[in-house]
Amino acid sequence: MAWFRRRKKAVVTAGDRPASRADVDHLEQFVRSRRGVEAFIEPRTTVTETTVMLIAHDGEWTRRRIDGPDGARRFAHRMAIPVYDVRLMGYPQRMRDFNERRKRSAG
Repeated sequence: MAWFRRRKKAVVTAGDRPASRADVDHLEQFVRSRRGVEAFIEPRTTVTETTVMLIAHDGEWTRRRIDGPDGARRFAHRMAIPVYDVRLMGYPQRMRDFNERRKRSAG
């Protein structure tokens, strides 16, 4: 039965886009314009590639794609900021507090 030997076409998902120069520029600008920034590596999922979340001292945050966990570590080292694996550390409370303040002020 030949139909068992057919190969499925590779499915390209929206998450297959690697980090662009614009992503890296945004992350660098965030680090330079805020104090107390820490990087949190978010693992690849079925929907997105590896991302890095930068969280400032007041809980303000941004997230962009990055070229894998090693790329996130290289970025953090180059920017001289601490880097953590979110699966091990979780997100800091200051980020949740920031989100709550923003939600209250918007509504």
